[in-house]
Amino acid sequence: MEKIKKNSLIRLSKSCIGNEEKNAVLQVLDREYLGMGNDVLKFENQLTSFFNREALCVVNGTAALHLALQACGVGPGDEVLVPSLTYVASFQAISATGAKPVACDVSIDTFTIDIKDLKQRITNKSKVIMPVHFSGGVGDLDEVYSIAKENNLRVVEDAAHAFGTIYNGTKIGSKGDIVCFSFDGIKNITSGEGGAIVTSDKEVLNKVKDARLLGVKNDTQKRYKGSRSWAFEVDEQGWRYHMSNIMAAIGIEQLKKFTSIASSRKHLAKLYDSCLKNSSKIYTLKHDYNCVLPHIYVIRVIGLRNREKLREMLLLRGVETGIHYQPNHYLNFYKIEGSNLFNTNQISHELISLPLHPEITDKEIKYICNCLLESLEKSADSIF
Repeated sequence: MEKIKKNSLIRLSKSCIGNEEKNAVLQVLDREYLGMGNDVLKFENQLTSFFNREALCVVNGTAALHLALQACGVGPGDEVLVPSLTYVASFQAISATGAKPVACDVSIDTFTIDIKDLKQRITNKSKVIMPVHFSGGVGDLDEVYSIAKENNLRVVEDAAHAFGTIYNGTKIGSKGDIVCFSFDGIKNITSGEGGAIVTSDKEVLNKVKDARLLGVKNDTQKRYKGSRSWAFEVDEQGWRYHMSNIMAAIGIEQLKKFTSIASSRKHLAKLYDSCLKNSSKIYTLKHDYNCVLPHIYVIRVIGLRNREKLREMLLLRGVETGIHYQPNHYLNFYKIEGSNLFNTNQISHELISLPLHPEITDKEIKYICNCLLESLEKSADSIF
């Protein structure tokens, strides 16, 4: 197999932008109106067309989750059900409202919220289910909504990984209660930082419009026009969570490239699957990449005991890897002693994320897989 150029690093992830994004930012700088204005409105309108229902932009995906929960009336004394195997942002958004994140187990097949475990953790304090669309897959989302309906719960989907994923023939975000996206630098599309809330609930939308601008009532329309409220009223807690024109300008250009970005990510994930399918040591998520748009490519190395050793071996050969994620119930702030999250505890130390972004080549994917398979074979005694 042809080797990758010596001393080069195949990055785990990266921001893939071009002159279009750079020129769009320069135009915003030239106009000298950098905050929330008409560019944000334009980006929101394009996202609204993309999802066929209203989208509101905010500063990041964590803010989107926080505002969505707050708009649902979540607060102290409430509980939000969320898988432990997610980035800490999901948990922080919940605890920021004063509510308690209730860590749930994940399915050993999909790494998304485990339905049986979810049902067992519902109490009279439960207010919201927050399914996390791990790696772009959504698991049994229909069952999540069925459980929510039975128990009179809201659903706030953490779709940070799933922009562009199709479920039951429909884009994630086009249906459902409230769906939150992230547009940070390495997501399926980026606005540098940024996030969005998509819903048909007009009351939630109106609350978010004010809350993202420090709670100032009806300030959104003025911001779109390059103005702001000088004499105003505030009725509820708000946050400085609005998107800027700079972010929106990048997002607008990225959305134009979405078809190409999506095609590249899907192709690379399929190639990974093909290269790794014959290894008995590696479990790959059984996604249909004609529908799932992957943000990350995560494998489970079954029986792995020394993950850092394996990652070091790959790094020495120019392959950067990651870990998605350390479970939140392991963290001091959210620690659960004697946790019975069996699947999460079993698989979390066996997960490794391989490089995935639109600028990786087929040649590099094949090289990564070769390095991985050789490392598993030659160093089995030291890593298993």
